[in-house]
Parts: sequence; structure tokens; C-alpha cells
Amino acid sequence: MAVRRDGRAREQRAEAETFPARLRMRVHRVRTAVRKSGVDYFRGDGSDWIALAGLLLMVPLIACFTILNPVWCSPAVLVLPIVAGGLLLRPASLLGLYAAAATALIVESYQLGPYEQHPAAVTPGTVLTVAACGFFGLLIAQFRSRVGVPWRRGGTMLFDLRERIRTQSRLPKLPVGWHREMALRPAGGQSFSGDFVVAARTNNGRTLEVVLTDVSGKGMDAASRALLLAGAFSGLLGSLPPHAFLPAANGYLLRQDWDEGFATSIHLVLDLESGDYELYSAGHPPGLQLSAGTGRWEEKAAEGPLLGVYDGAEFDATKGSLRPGDVLMLFTDGLVETSDRDIAEGIDRLTGEADRYVQGGFHGAAWHLIEAVAKDVNDDRALLLICRDA
Repeated sequence: MAVRRDGRAREQRAEAETFPARLRMRVHRVRTAVRKSGVDYFRGDGSDWIALAGLLLMVPLIACFTILNPVWCSPAVLVLPIVAGGLLLRPASLLGLYAAAATALIVESYQLGPYEQHPAAVTPGTVLTVAACGFFGLLIAQFRSRVGVPWRRGGTMLFDLRERIRTQSRLPKLPVGWHREMALRPAGGQSFSGDFVVAARTNNGRTLEVVLTDVSGKGMDAASRALLLAGAFSGLLGSLPPHAFLPAANGYLLRQDWDEGFATSIHLVLDLESGDYELYSAGHPPGLQLSAGTGRWEEKAAEGPLLGVYDGAEFDATKGSLRPGDVLMLFTDGLVETSDRDIAEGIDRLTGEADRYVQGGFHGAAWHLIEAVAKDVNDDRALLLICRDA
């Protein structure tokens, strides 16, 4: 048996040392190396030599086609590898590609002759077009180099940030007898907003804490600060007593030392068993409570300064209770205040639209209320509804 096994081992080694076997092994190693380089590049960890080599090969091919048939392949086609290089290459590699493209233009100009005699030759306009594309490609490459991610990975990161904001804004599931929903509408139809919500169920699930915040600015200008604050506020929520949350958030904003660093915020602490709640405000518009008994909306305004203005700020709570059939509505100022409409008028319009949902219930009402009250407002808008079923 041992002799037979030794014979099989020698046969396997002999097969592995044959030329076809060695060739397959080398091809496998090359394919693995190319795939790894490509993955590393698009992750931002690898070299861009593959993209550079491919684009450098394109330049002489385009030049040859142009010389052979300048009518169908004009000299301006050289902008294609230049634009691709601006998206794929690092600035140092891009300069090498530009040198190859300039050499190709010189060769084409020499082979095709003066542009006065040949209409498809290299003209001053062609040179300016290629140079302009190269200039903008270099700006894009320098921006990507400063950010530190390739173009495809950069888009993926923005998508991931947007999804994280949406995940943090999801409200926790409530027990039977309660309904909650939220609608967020960024300014200008963008995907990022300066308004955000963080929420958690604390006290062994008995208490719902929700913080609705409006960061100064709007859209993309406020989105980066909103993302940072959302992460910080999410960590603070539930880790501190309710009365200590806004003072801690105020201290956090002051430590950031932003030029435009203030924010408004409203903090709801709701007992899901009794319906009693406390509402803390930091310069935020008041909450609105619909009483099922009277059918009227009542403002719930708490006292407190803006976040990030001065240290040692105090925030006093207003108290209330949600009875069966009652609704509590929280919103940001973009929903009720515009340049040609003050906040009191905006609140009246909001409550007037909300009255239409009293009979049928407020399920699905948040988004429709924003559409009816502030559809075309160029500001971030957010609306939160907490309903106790009758």
C-alpha cells in the first residue's frame, strides 16, 4: 500500500510539473492579482496602474484611427480617455496621460497637415477642447485625492450616509393602542436634510423618548452637521435622565465651535402606560395636542434657549397627558414659517389641514400634511405624529 501511495504521489507531482499545468497556475495567479488590484483600487487601497495602462493604450489607438479616417474619428475623440482619467486616476498618473494625449495631438497635426487645407485636421478649437477637458479632469482628480476615495466609492459612501440618517430617524415600535409616524422632506428635493429625529424606548420599554432637531442651515449645508449631531444625540438619549438631555446636547454643540452651530430641538418623554408626558424645548416651535373630548388643538410650549448659544442654559418642561383619541404633533419651523408667513399663521393652516383627519384617523397623515401645508417651501420640513387610539 505504501508503494502504491508513493507511486500516485510521484504521478501527481509529474502532472503538476508539466507545461500546461504550470501555464494554468500562472494564468490563475495573474487573474487573481488583477482582480485583487481592481478591488483594492475601488476600495481606495490600491494602485491605479490598471486604469492608467488601459487609458494609455487607448490614446495611440485613437490617434491611429484619426489618422486613417479623420472624418469618422475626429481629433477631439481624445477627450474620452481624458474624461475617464479624471474619474479613475490620481493626479500624478493623470499628468502622464495628458502627456500622451498631447503627443498624440502633435502626431495627428503633423500627419493630417494644416487645418486650412484639411477640414478634419487638428484645429485650434480641438486643442482648446481637449485642454479644457483636461483642466476639469485634473480638478476632479485633485478633489478625489483630497477626499481619499475613488469616484465610485465616494458615491457609495454618500448613499451609506443617507441610509444611516434614515435608519436613525426610524421610530421604535409602540405597544398596542399607540400609533406613530414621521415624514421628512429635505429642501430642494435633496436626499439630505438638516432636520432629524432620534428615538428610543427607555425605562424597560415603558417610556418613549423622541428628540426632533432642526440644525441651522438647510439641505446639504446642514446635512453633515445633522449627521454628526444625530449620532451624538442617539448616544445621549436614554443614557441620561430626561431633564439632563438638552443641557448635555447644548454642551456638545458648544464644544464643536462651529461658525453656524446653533440648533433647535424638542424632547418628548412619554409614558406609554399612563399617557402622561413631559416636553422639553430648546428654541423649537411648540407642540400641538388634539383633545378628543373637545376636538380642539392646544399649543404645548416649553421654555428654553437655542442649543449651542451659551453655556449653562436651563430648559423647563411642560407637562400633559394623552388620553384615548388624543394626538400629539411635533414639527420643525420649515413646515409653518416662511418669508411671507409668520409662525402663528402657519400653525393655523397646519391645524386646519389636520382637522380633516380627525374623523378617519391619522394613519398616513404625516406626509400628506407636509404636501398640503408646505409642499413647495425651500426649507427642510419634518412632522411627527403620536396618536393614542380611542
